[in-house]
Amino acid sequence: MSSKGCRKQDLGKGRTMDPSDGIHFVSSTDSPEFTRLNSALTRSSVIGLDAEWKPVRAHQPNFPTVLLLQIACRLDSQRSIVFLLDLSEILLPSIYHLLRDVFLSPHILKLGFRFKQDLLYLSSTFRSQGCDSGFDRVEPFLDIATIYSHLHHKQTTRKTKVTKSLSFICEELLGISLSKELQCSDWSRRPLTEDQRTYAAIDALCLIEIFNVFQLRVLKEGAFRNLIELDSSSLNIGLKQILREPNISTRILRTTFCDAVEMVRATTIEYPQRLHAEQGASLRKSSWDTLPMDYTLLQIVRGYSDKIVLTESDGKPRTSKKKGKRKSSTGFTCKEKRVDDIDEWRGPAPWDYLLGGDGFPKFLCDVMVEGLAKHLRCVGIDAAVPYSRKPETRELIDQAIKEKRVLLTRDAKLLKHEYLLGNQIYRVKSLLKNDQLIEVIETFQLKICEDQLMSRCTKCNGRFIQKPLSIEEAIEAAKGFQVIPNCLFDRNIEFWQCTDCNQLYWEGTQYHNAVQKFIDVCKISTA
Repeated sequence: MSSKGCRKQDLGKGRTMDPSDGIHFVSSTDSPEFTRLNSALTRSSVIGLDAEWKPVRAHQPNFPTVLLLQIACRLDSQRSIVFLLDLSEILLPSIYHLLRDVFLSPHILKLGFRFKQDLLYLSSTFRSQGCDSGFDRVEPFLDIATIYSHLHHKQTTRKTKVTKSLSFICEELLGISLSKELQCSDWSRRPLTEDQRTYAAIDALCLIEIFNVFQLRVLKEGAFRNLIELDSSSLNIGLKQILREPNISTRILRTTFCDAVEMVRATTIEYPQRLHAEQGASLRKSSWDTLPMDYTLLQIVRGYSDKIVLTESDGKPRTSKKKGKRKSSTGFTCKEKRVDDIDEWRGPAPWDYLLGGDGFPKFLCDVMVEGLAKHLRCVGIDAAVPYSRKPETRELIDQAIKEKRVLLTRDAKLLKHEYLLGNQIYRVKSLLKNDQLIEVIETFQLKICEDQLMSRCTKCNGRFIQKPLSIEEAIEAAKGFQVIPNCLFDRNIEFWQCTDCNQLYWEGTQYHNAVQKFIDVCKISTA
């Protein structure tokens, strides 16, 4: 899904994740956007954090410079606002103390996804601009991976690492497809494109939406369920009056101590401050005042939050042991074989007639270029994906060799197995799917014509049956398997069925739009 396409996605119950009206680009501390950022931070008890930097070559000796910091502020349960801080334009010392106060504020729960690396790069970036101490801590902090584990009743320990991607978690919990195509785009170029801004904003906003799902689950299933059962009007009349009501007083007495404390909170506005004092929390005085967390959020922080702490060893960039020169067993120095040296396609491909092939190109797209597989299928090219969702390297190699396919990947680490795959591995350099498609077509000199377009099943890579189905045949084939929209019954259109998975396709508006798209992308002559 493109960045434009992910502006509005249904989150259920009429809610959408649409940052287009709530994105504020902050490039100066003198701007109205910066004033609004300060205001939003004073009213937000939950924020989502993310950062972007220019892609760098592997094993570079220094940390990359962070160019954009995204801060999504939850104003209330229904509204959030996103700020994009342009760190390439803002004088970093002018916002250093503000960010440090935010990272350490006990009144703000910080959300992130594997944010330690972002913090490390942020700290390095600010130190390079004269902020000597950088950032070494974020608390309270809650990782989205931890939220996912708790929602699935998994115990997270130091030895148990959650490997689900943010895209996977978004799709499972929110029902949206989070595109990562622009993650490695050039974030140093200005102005940023509209797609880049939207992509960056949604990366931070989705953290808030995932936390909302988690908070709702905690409230429904956790220690507060008895409290929720009470009518909300009861909370406004005070504890003394509630106890006089015979119908609900026994229910209150049966609640836990924590629930009863919440009743007390309804009668006094000083409760949160007293609670902090009783905990012995040392609250640092920041340059701005924030509202204390409400009781239920405070309980979530107590029960689930953690902190990020950078150590001295974290601040030292790790260099690859394989880089540069090394000593051989004979005592001579020899140069390591660089990835760049085996990055180009040398061929011939396994389908080449000279190698006994059938002349039909066949590819295997690993998980890093899975979207490319669908594009290749749309132009009629045989493009498979790994058998398993998280294949081991050996599985990929075996599948490519067995099916005589060229393995397409963006993972440079896979190229070290080039000695096993020979002429059956190629590293895709482009980032976007359309560009990747053109790159593969040109590299392997594929011949694409209009008749090939939409001739394969985009779902399973199967071929379509040679003869189209009539509407009656399509209805029969779809029974108990697929729903055909009623609006198609009165139209004279042809249906096609995949020979492998039996999926039905028809030549509707979506089909014709797709055909035209690939005619344009592949520059196919229709004359």
